[in-house]
Parts: sequence; structure tokens; C-alpha cells
Amino acid sequence: MKLLYPTSLKLDVSQIEGFPSVTLHPYDVKAPIPEEHVDAEVLVTWTNSSDNLKDAANRLTKLRWIQSLAAGPNDVLSAGFDTSKVAVTTGSGLHDRTVAEHALGLLLNAARRFYEMRDFQLQGKWPGHLGGPQPDRPSDRFTTLRDARVLIWGFGNIAKTLTPSLVQLGSQVRGVARRQGVRDGIEVYSEDKLAELLPETDALVMILPGDPSTKHALNAERLKLLPKHAWVVNVGRGTSIDEDALYDALVEERIGGAALDVFETEPLPEPSKLWKAPNLILSPHAAGGRPQGAEQLIVENLRKFLAGQQLKNLI
Repeated sequence: MKLLYPTSLKLDVSQIEGFPSVTLHPYDVKAPIPEEHVDAEVLVTWTNSSDNLKDAANRLTKLRWIQSLAAGPNDVLSAGFDTSKVAVTTGSGLHDRTVAEHALGLLLNAARRFYEMRDFQLQGKWPGHLGGPQPDRPSDRFTTLRDARVLIWGFGNIAKTLTPSLVQLGSQVRGVARRQGVRDGIEVYSEDKLAELLPETDALVMILPGDPSTKHALNAERLKLLPKHAWVVNVGRGTSIDEDALYDALVEERIGGAALDVFETEPLPEPSKLWKAPNLILSPHAAGGRPQGAEQLIVENLRKFLAGQQLKNLI
């Protein structure tokens, strides 16, 4: 059995070797699959071009399983593979630490206004209003994570990784997910409780997947429910926020600000209004981008695949 692995990521192939019936072959994720490899049964993907994936969908007729290293394999699912014959597994869990760390950085940037300090620095001006004596935890501003009411919408593995850091810094963390319950000691509410939760939020962290059910989940109506000082942080998928509604809320000062790592169109188009929106931190989809533990996931799933067992992270 032939397994194709991408050269777009530095994998320690020695960790994947050792299966007598499996041969490993590197491939270029930006070029058509070489003719000698169209008989591959397993394809590992990472940052593949859309043309590469469409080519693979058309020519890899013996393909039985795709292991994406992305948390959300939208690129694979839209390439034309017959998912009734080809199993697709995600890289869920490989990006938990990096995305959680980035989300924490964006929250601290928003609270301590590092972005504004940088603006003043580039102008050669001293931002005196940001230094010296300051009110301690004012109720009308988001200035610290201590005692901040942080609501995480999309309470999965990344949220579980982020939460301990927030709790250690003194935040009051609550979650929102499709199913309510208590997860790792955090109260998680169903989405029908958002109307009650949003008005009690200082920072909203969004980690929603990109699918039709989350399209513009944060819309104009829900933005109006947030307190005037609240910040929105998005490290999930850009489609989950109505960007026009967010822009209006920022310009009209109906929320405190936003820190976005993902956008509906990426790269963010030059004409986008978001570039000049006040109190908006733009991050170029930088939260993930570095899967950790990819070899272990590939090996675990390859072992299950050969044994005919249920694959991990199966869609």
C-alpha cells in the first residue's frame, strides 16, 4: 500500500516507517500528483493547492483515506473527493497549543493596548494616557484578564487548552457549544443561551468551525447584545463573523474592539474596510500553521486503518 506525504511540512518520516505493507512517498502539494503515484491509497495533506487536490480527486482512483493535518479540512472536502469511498480524517488536536497561545496573546494585546502603544511609537509620541496611575479593573473597560468575564464560543480542544491560562490569570471563563455541560470544570452552555450570556461578557473568544451552520454566527443582532467595552477575538473561521456588521459596531463604538486572526476572504483584500477600522487588531491567520505531533497522529490512524478500526478524527 502506498502512502503519499507532503513536503510542505518537515515530517520525521522515520517515525512513520516500520509498516511492512506500506511504502512512503513524498509529493509536492503545489503540483499535479506524479503519474507513478496515482495508485496511492493514502494521502496526507497540508497546505495543498486547490489545483493539486482537484487533480488528486480525479486521478487517485485507488484512494481510500485522506489524513488532513488541518483542524478543519474545508479544502479537502471541496476538492471533489467521493467521501462515500474515501475516508477523511482531520488534524484536530495538532493545533491546540499554538492557537490557544495566539488567542491568549490577542486577549492580552487588547486588554493592555499594546497595539495602541505601537502606533504611538511609530509616530515618535509618548502614549502617556496608557501609562502611569490607572484605575484598577474599571467596569466600563476591558483592561485586564483578572476578573474578566471571558466567553469562549466553540468549546472544543483548543478552548480546553486555552482555559487553564485564563483561569490562572484570574478570568471567569464560560463556554458555549452545541451541547451544554461541564467540561474540565468549566460551565458550557448551549447556543440558545447566547442572548443571556453576551450582555455579561467582557471578551468573546470565537473558535467556531467553518461550516454552513456557523455562517455569520456573530451577526448584527448578537453584536448589539455585547457590552460597549467588550472585545471580540476570532481564531476559528472568518466566515463565523458578519464583517460588515462588525465594522459598523467598531466605527459606531458599540463594542470595545476586535482582534481577528481569520477572515471571510484571505488574504484580506486591499479594499476591505477592516484595514482602517478603529480598535481592530489584524493577524494574518497566524494562530495555527505549525502542526504539533503530526507523525504520532499519522501512525495511530495508519495502524487503525490497517486493522480495519475506526479512525481518529473521522469526519
